[in-house]
Amino acid sequence: MITYSAENVKLPKIKRRETTAWIRRVAASYGKRVGEVGYLFCDDEHILAVNREYLGHDYYTDIITFDYDEGDVLNGDLVISLDTVRSNAELFKKEYDEELYRVIIHGILHLCGLNDKGPGERELMEAAENKALALR
Repeated sequence: MITYSAENVKLPKIKRRETTAWIRRVAASYGKRVGEVGYLFCDDEHILAVNREYLGHDYYTDIITFDYDEGDVLNGDLVISLDTVRSNAELFKKEYDEELYRVIIHGILHLCGLNDKGPGERELMEAAENKALALR
């Protein structure tokens, strides 16, 4: 089950049924099934508080992924700052919705085992994001 909730912001206007089906297709392309995945959309202040409390990081980010996977079943909590998504859309000259869906799937790709911090990993993540966005 995939759930969507909001803290300090309005829930973004995404088509939840279609988005859920898309997330399931992307997960399946990695040989994974979706278990319990919760999206929490929030503002910058909330994600900063989460980043400080759980990761010891003192900076804003677009997404934090908490991975509770069990084998091939994806389970996790994904916290997304809509403020940072909007800022990044402007910075990268992308449509807000495109950037939002990129971040939504970015967390799923982390749950599927992709990383983006090591050498060459960012490029692999971007390619995976682009491939997933094309499935939408």
